[in-house]
Amino acid sequence: MAWQVGIDEAGYGPNLGPLVMTAVAWRVPEPECDLWSVLSQSVRRPGGKDDGRLVIGDSKQVYGAGKNLGALEKPALASLWGADTLRTRHEVGQTGMFAPLTIDVFLACLCPPAADEFVGERWYHGTTSLPVETPLQELHHAAESWRHSCEACGVGLGLVRSVLVGAERFNRLIDERDTKAAPIQDGFTTLARECLGLPGDEAVHLVVDKHGGRNHYGMLLQDVFSEGVVLCRGEGLARSVYEVHGLGRSIRVEFSPKADDRSFSVALASMICKYVRELLMLEFNAFWQAQVPGIKPTAGYPGDAARFYAKIEPAVGKLGIRKEAIWRKR
Repeated sequence: MAWQVGIDEAGYGPNLGPLVMTAVAWRVPEPECDLWSVLSQSVRRPGGKDDGRLVIGDSKQVYGAGKNLGALEKPALASLWGADTLRTRHEVGQTGMFAPLTIDVFLACLCPPAADEFVGERWYHGTTSLPVETPLQELHHAAESWRHSCEACGVGLGLVRSVLVGAERFNRLIDERDTKAAPIQDGFTTLARECLGLPGDEAVHLVVDKHGGRNHYGMLLQDVFSEGVVLCRGEGLARSVYEVHGLGRSIRVEFSPKADDRSFSVALASMICKYVRELLMLEFNAFWQAQVPGIKPTAGYPGDAARFYAKIEPAVGKLGIRKEAIWRKR
C-alpha cells in the first residue's frame, strides 16, 4: 500500500475573499494508482452525459458560468461524508440520513484553525446551513455509493485538510517576505508537513499543481522537510520531481501544471478548495449586500473586485474596517 496525496488551491488571483489550499490523501495499492479507473462505478471525469456518477475533475471544468453550486457541492460533500471525514453523521428518525451542518462545523473539520483565521472578519458568521443546493437525500445516496465503492476496491480517503488565508494575513505574509508567493508557500508548508503524520510507514507520493511558472522547488522542500534530505530528480516546465530521504518512509514530491487533469487526488483537492471558497464568498457577498443594498455580488477577481470595492468603500469606512482587512494588495 501507499499514500497518494494531492494539493491544490483556489483564490490565489482575486483581490477579495480568502485563499484556500487543500490536501487530500488516499491510501491506495500503489502510488501511481488511477482512482478514476478504480472507482469508476461511482465516479467519472467531467464531460459527457450525466449518468448518475459523481463528477471529479478540475474545479474549473466542473463549476463555472451557467452551473450552480451543486455541481461542486454534491461531489465535495459526498466524498467527505462517505469517507467519514465529516464527523457529523447521525440518524434522523429511521432514515439514516446525514444531518445538515453549518459552515462553522464544516470548516472545523477541514481546518481546525479556521475560527481563529476569521475571528476578526466582520463579514463572516459561519451559520450558513449546508448543503446549500443539493437535496439531502440525493447527497446521502451519493455518499453511500462512494463509501461502498471505496470499500469494495480497497482504497480509502485518509486525510483532508485545508488552509484558509484571509485578506489581512495574505497581505501581512507578502509584506514580511516581499513576494506574492508567500501565502502559497506558507499554506503548502503546513499541508505538506501533515503528510508526515499519515499512518504507517508506507510510501507517500505527493502531487502538487504548479505554483505559477516556477520550476525550482528544492529549497522550499528542504525547508518543509528540514529533518530529511531533498534530492532533485528533474526540474522543467512539464514536471519537477524530488525525493526526500531520512524521514523513515519513502517520500516523492512532484509539481506539474494541470495536475488536476491526471491526478484524482489533486482534482478532488481542487474541488474542495473551490467549494470552500465559494461558501465563504456567499457569506462575504451577503454581508456587503446588507450594508449596500442592491450591490451586485462579486467573485473577487481583478476588474470586478475594483467595481465592488468602490461601491462598499463608504460602508467600509463607516464600519471602521481597514482596507488591508478587505483588499488584497497583489
